Amino acid sequence: MTIRLKTLLGAAAAIAMSSLAAHAETALKWAHVYETSEPFHTESVWAAQEIAKRTDGRYKIDVFPASQLGKEADLNQGLKLGTVDIIISGSSYAARDYKPIGVTYYPYIFRDASHLIAYTKSDIFKRLAKGYEDKTGNHIAAVTYYGTRHTTSNKPIEKCADLNGVKMRVPDVPAYLAMPRACGANTTPIAFAEVYLALQNGTVDAQENPLTTIEAKKFYEVQKNIVLTGHIVDHLNTLFSKKLWDSLSDADKKTFSEVAQEASERASKKIEAREKELVAEFKTKGINVTEVDKTDFEKNVQEKVKLEDFGYVKADWEAIRAVK
Repeated sequence: MTIRLKTLLGAAAAIAMSSLAAHAETALKWAHVYETSEPFHTESVWAAQEIAKRTDGRYKIDVFPASQLGKEADLNQGLKLGTVDIIISGSSYAARDYKPIGVTYYPYIFRDASHLIAYTKSDIFKRLAKGYEDKTGNHIAAVTYYGTRHTTSNKPIEKCADLNGVKMRVPDVPAYLAMPRACGANTTPIAFAEVYLALQNGTVDAQENPLTTIEAKKFYEVQKNIVLTGHIVDHLNTLFSKKLWDSLSDADKKTFSEVAQEASERASKKIEAREKELVAEFKTKGINVTEVDKTDFEKNVQEKVKLEDFGYVKADWEAIRAVK
């Protein structure tokens, strides 16, 4: 082999290696606590595949559902440590690092899902999201409508006072406690994955979650009363770790953000559509579904539980309420 040919072959190999390096696959972990049947998972899988497609395979994202990488608190800790790259989690957990963003969980702050979505495009959202990012370095890329939270119980509930003395499972997050405590319930924090068993064995007599979660986790099998308290219009954030966000080029940041937002929009629409179907479906299963006067519950919350006690800012509450 001539020296010239060796040189040419060496140069070609170097170019090939360089090309491969430029297109090297970066493996990322995307985690959440939701079931594989839920839109939060199916749309995460879609987003992972879409990011791979739009970046020519430079990123391979594995999605870990149903608390496979830990409970929600663990996932948020993993985001800080860089052991997980993308998670889906509520602002209630973001509020552990930046309290003001948790005001979105104060009961009855949102009128409905449309109000929530309008908030995610508002100046007050941008300000709160920036406050969280400044504090943690993590980036809120998208917001998904999780569903409107209602109550399930062993006994019928028609008014706020009917919850007095009821043992009620509530997530270990301050704002979630507001409505139950205003109504006199004895709140008990139990991990999400353990709620079904706690209801089944009588550890607690009630819990609260959106209709879609009540269906997915089969809480209706062990609770025959669904009370449409509608106390929190809930949402989830798609969060990128500081480590991941800082590593992305501007072009990749745009791609990741766009895909996350498209996935959130797809999931939100599915949740809204499913909620509209579920009331009738639960009734056909023999579940007692009760409409209640929400103003009774809201009045008790505002009189007995001050948002300032949670570290929230009244001006933020007012700005969110004013969003059209």
